[in-house]
Amino acid sequence: MIVGTAGHIDHGKTALVKALTGVDADRLKEEKARGITIDLGFAYLPLDDEVVLGFVDVPGHERFVHTMVAGASGIDLALLVVAADDGVMPQTVEHLAILDLLRVERGLVAITKADLASPERLVEVHAQIRAAAAGTVLEGAEILPVSSTTGLGVDALRERLAIEARRHMGRTAEGRFRLAIDRVFTLAGIGVVVTGTVLSGAVQTRDALRLSPSGLSARVRSLHAQNRPVERGGAGDRCALNLAGDGIAKDAIHRGDMLVDPFLHAPTDRIDAHLQLLPGEPKAIGQWFPARLHHGAVEVGARVVLLEGEQLQPGHSADVQLVLSRPIAAAALDRFVLRDASAQRTIGGGQFIDLRAPSRQRRTAERAAQRAALAINDPQAAFAALLDAPPFAWDLSAFARDRSLSASACEGLLAALSPVVFDVGEARIAIGQTHWQRLVTDLQEHLRAFHEANPDLQGIGREKLRLATQPRLPTSAFALALQHADLAGRVVRDGAFVRLATHSLQFSAKREAQWRAIAPLLGGDVRFRPPRVRDIAEVLKRPEHEVRELMRFVARLGLVDEVAHDHFFLRATTHEMVLIAADVAAQSADGRFTAAQFRDRLDNGRKVAIQILEFFDRQGVTLNHDALRRIQARYLDLFGPAPL
Repeated sequence: MIVGTAGHIDHGKTALVKALTGVDADRLKEEKARGITIDLGFAYLPLDDEVVLGFVDVPGHERFVHTMVAGASGIDLALLVVAADDGVMPQTVEHLAILDLLRVERGLVAITKADLASPERLVEVHAQIRAAAAGTVLEGAEILPVSSTTGLGVDALRERLAIEARRHMGRTAEGRFRLAIDRVFTLAGIGVVVTGTVLSGAVQTRDALRLSPSGLSARVRSLHAQNRPVERGGAGDRCALNLAGDGIAKDAIHRGDMLVDPFLHAPTDRIDAHLQLLPGEPKAIGQWFPARLHHGAVEVGARVVLLEGEQLQPGHSADVQLVLSRPIAAAALDRFVLRDASAQRTIGGGQFIDLRAPSRQRRTAERAAQRAALAINDPQAAFAALLDAPPFAWDLSAFARDRSLSASACEGLLAALSPVVFDVGEARIAIGQTHWQRLVTDLQEHLRAFHEANPDLQGIGREKLRLATQPRLPTSAFALALQHADLAGRVVRDGAFVRLATHSLQFSAKREAQWRAIAPLLGGDVRFRPPRVRDIAEVLKRPEHEVRELMRFVARLGLVDEVAHDHFFLRATTHEMVLIAADVAAQSADGRFTAAQFRDRLDNGRKVAIQILEFFDRQGVTLNHDALRRIQARYLDLFGPAPL
């Protein structure tokens, strides 16, 4: 169990920890010279039954409150320290507020220097503490008088902490590994060591991890938990990890970084959150209010964007968006604290909701519904609510990553909810059964209406159909949805078009004979530079308008594509040219290519090559920027040689 001290400067926190453990938590020369704690200090108390209490001693000076926040993140029990001579002081109140905002729900209160106070004074300080703690997580906490000098009450406090430790069931090791780094140093003959509290999951020697937000890869050479060498550390443990890997050095790792399971590395600089403004704030905050965000051991600049109303009044709470000055590593539902921009006072805090918050349309009803779902603590209930909120489809992989869920937890969630899932690269797009059936019905009805209005067209463009149906799936997931068993045999994809299986255009005998005469002219060695309508008309001695009408009909059948005006390519040739463009891009170091590189592969002239590429641009196969193009892989199947 990790115990964190809290309280005003010079109220005896470090002395009390030393009296309890025999360890002086002040480790810096400056701390010893000045007699105050500046940085986090650590001490350990082994109990008779092999349980180890870990103590995080935090500074009480107002200038170091940011360090106090780092120490309070991840503790299991708060030990609030109030000196009998001073009583409740400004940092006592601020530390109480921070413990409340971080939801440290278990705690004790020690009245130090009790040997110097009269019984009447102890009663008075006791009353002050009760008044200050009213309405906070420490309301009703047991208050014990102690003296680090004489030992008064120290044994009783130690025993009380031991009882709490034995009651403490520990945090579950379920979830993926996260450790908030609060110290980085090197040891001779060992190398780089980081320390912190394990927030979730477990770690063991030889594990491969990532430092976030930097993205550096690291391997665990050895580790200590509660100051003892171990093979494995879990959630709630105070750990020191010896790291190795390319780029791993003291200067490359910073206080506030997270050491995480590689799956979790996804830094964010824009977070939707629920913010509680402390009642003691002098005035309301408005849009783009500047502040300092404290999360774990990191401190970063932030702007507060209100998502409800135009002001947040003291003592009230609301959903907000936090726009950070730089990316941080975090998890959904983590707690945070906000201090004012000058770092003079704590103004509020709350809980992260959505780590992938949008910069636009932040106040829509759709976003409000999504935030309400994401704020649910139970992951299964939260994901079920997400699937019932617009757009009724969600990336399960992203949800699991942002909640640090294990693979087994994800599989359990899928088993319980039974959504339809489309695996698209690293994403797993899930849609609930009810909304999936609605999509299946809506898609077929939309196609039926389109065919009735356009009987002479082969079908509707795939992207146009996606945008017209609800629920709206991402592009790649929609392509897979068209191949789902519930649509197989009912819906057919013809290249870039989609139609009902019952809809078809038919050649008349005359048109079929004309097409058989034209088709050979478009293939073979000339397939990359086929004749235009006027050339075909001249060869066949047919009126130009008649050939043009036939070719456009054949295009509706999906046999040819009109790449440029009156310039038709066989569908198989279009598909071949798409694959050639993709290969040219793959041969390039940065995935971009020029029209000249494409032209050289086709050997068909600059003008025709550019017309083909401009056609691909319009279809979304390529993206053109400053005459350099890159491939959009999700559209490579638009001109596939056979319907699916």
